[in-house]
Amino acid sequence: MTTKNLIFSALLVFIPISIAAHYLAWSPLVIFITAGLAIVPLAAWMGTATEEIAVVVGPSLGGLLNATFGNATELIVALVALKAGLVNVVKASLTGSVIGNLLLVMGLSMFLGGLRFKEQEFQPIVARVNASSMNLAVIAMLLPTAVNFTSSGIEEADLQKLSVAVAIVLILVYGLTLLFSMRTHAYLYDVGITEFEETAIADADSIDAPGEALTHKPNLWFWTGILLASTIFVAIESEYLVGTLEEATVKLGFTELFTGVILLPIIGNAAEHATAVVVAIKDKMDLSVSVAVGSSLQIALFVAPLLVLVGWAIGQPMDLNFNPFELVAVAVSVLIANSISSDGRSNWFEGVLLLATYMVLGLAFFFHPVI
Repeated sequence: MTTKNLIFSALLVFIPISIAAHYLAWSPLVIFITAGLAIVPLAAWMGTATEEIAVVVGPSLGGLLNATFGNATELIVALVALKAGLVNVVKASLTGSVIGNLLLVMGLSMFLGGLRFKEQEFQPIVARVNASSMNLAVIAMLLPTAVNFTSSGIEEADLQKLSVAVAIVLILVYGLTLLFSMRTHAYLYDVGITEFEETAIADADSIDAPGEALTHKPNLWFWTGILLASTIFVAIESEYLVGTLEEATVKLGFTELFTGVILLPIIGNAAEHATAVVVAIKDKMDLSVSVAVGSSLQIALFVAPLLVLVGWAIGQPMDLNFNPFELVAVAVSVLIANSISSDGRSNWFEGVLLLATYMVLGLAFFFHPVI
């Protein structure tokens, strides 16, 4: 068993602890922390189960499954927060996920991978396609806010209708992105797929007994059960997390904006972050970049629009009118990430630049008083 798997397995102890904390009415801060720590290994199990099921059902359906469940943990947390009426926290977590994947995940990957290898390479054409998609996402997030700022008293209902229309367009683009990457231009992603399969085999080697890895065939029903159980427990822990968020953030001295942009994305993405960094250290930058940028794209083109539609359906005023400072942060993140990844090469110093940008933005969000 790898070190990463050992850490995630150890964190499973926080599931019963958080449940006990909730029913015994412990401090909201304790419930918040233990629930957050419990979500981390559950997210890892959801990711592992999705990957194992994808192996059984085949590349096409498997790719769709990965694309759908890639950010399931964040989606569940956001849905719970949306249902509780914490719309600003939901919006902050969405922008925080994009920022975290582009700067923190890719930065750590390039930095740690660069310490071991002088220069690493990945496919620049895929980076350029992803860059264009991220630019569209920024435009889609910017325009509803711009309409609100440049119009004289636009009605909330009209802004909601605009957001719903934009959300439908983004989901359609996301569907076309899947068609492009898995069908019409799948050959562009062959390197990343190969690296993913090699990593899966390596993980199997670390779990199975010697000689069993070659015959490793996932049990579909077992992993489906794991996926279902993990999803249920993530939903339960999300209820605990969101229910104590306001009181816990006050005790920690954080604003809801900082919590949404920095803390919640790290909790939901920890397992994915670890995967991207580990494969980068193994000199598989195509896969590492795909994990980081692909997750950002899924948040911007699928999760955010889906939450807008769900909010519209359940009567919560969820729209694409974001905090202007959040939009500035997203635009800055996309700009520097696109600039660094456009040549298809990376080194440790470029990783430092991404991490430094994330730290500066994190400090700005910490001192920003607006929710």
